[in-house]
Amino acid sequence: MPELPEVEALTTLLAERMAGQPIRRCELASFSALKTVSPSLDQLIGRVSAGCSRRGKYVCFDLDGVWLVAHLARAGWIRWYDKVPATIARPANSPLALRVGLDNGSGFDMTEMGTEKHLALWVVDSPDHVDGISGLGIDPMSSTFTPSELARLLGGTSATIKTALTTQSLIAGVGNAYSDEALHAAGLSPYKLAAKLDGAEILSLHHALVGILREGVVRSEGLGAAELKVDKKRSMQVHGRTGEACPVCGDTIRQVSFATKSMQYCPTCQTGGRRLADRRLSRLLK
Repeated sequence: MPELPEVEALTTLLAERMAGQPIRRCELASFSALKTVSPSLDQLIGRVSAGCSRRGKYVCFDLDGVWLVAHLARAGWIRWYDKVPATIARPANSPLALRVGLDNGSGFDMTEMGTEKHLALWVVDSPDHVDGISGLGIDPMSSTFTPSELARLLGGTSATIKTALTTQSLIAGVGNAYSDEALHAAGLSPYKLAAKLDGAEILSLHHALVGILREGVVRSEGLGAAELKVDKKRSMQVHGRTGEACPVCGDTIRQVSFATKSMQYCPTCQTGGRRLADRRLSRLLK
């Protein structure tokens, strides 16, 4: 799933390449992806791109006062073309969800791989009219995301720290991968209760999370859309590396699998050498 660093880099790239360009084409290939009726997609034709920004994991296109908002979900992505394909995007059993063409002939496809179709699109007068955006929590890249604010947020939830970090109404933009990485760097079990973290653990988690996200943003700068996913995978220390050696201690990285996703951790670095049961209802480790 694209998370804060990748979406930040993607919106920066799109803002630069689309700046000042009118929309020539906007073709929907997945009816289920569009969540709004009015304004319609057709009303975007002729509007000039005034910017592209990130809100949490949402991609927000400012098209002359009307906004196209996209959530790429787990398997969505944007493929940029210097010359967008001439074929008209039509509803079909394919990854293509939306094709956008600009006046200079460039443009992009918005795609979603796999059978689970969760990519979502909205055409709205303001991004705040999208429920998921209006309910977002604090952005961990903001100056207001301090250790004391993190302590306040975690102290008000009964969830595990893994769940709290990925709850968008608490902290916006962090997903499965970067939460795994932050917990590993901070030396914390993913199943520890968030409200039970002491002051030193809060400081360590804050330092790890902000540092990893900032590093990801810097690392992603200047990369093309096609390179961002590969770069993210290559940078991971534990996420997606089940069975490999932990780069810190050399222990074997383990996995806990759920219905549609999994998380990775190092027993030595994070759980005192104990292996977590590979099932959803694993015992909480304190």
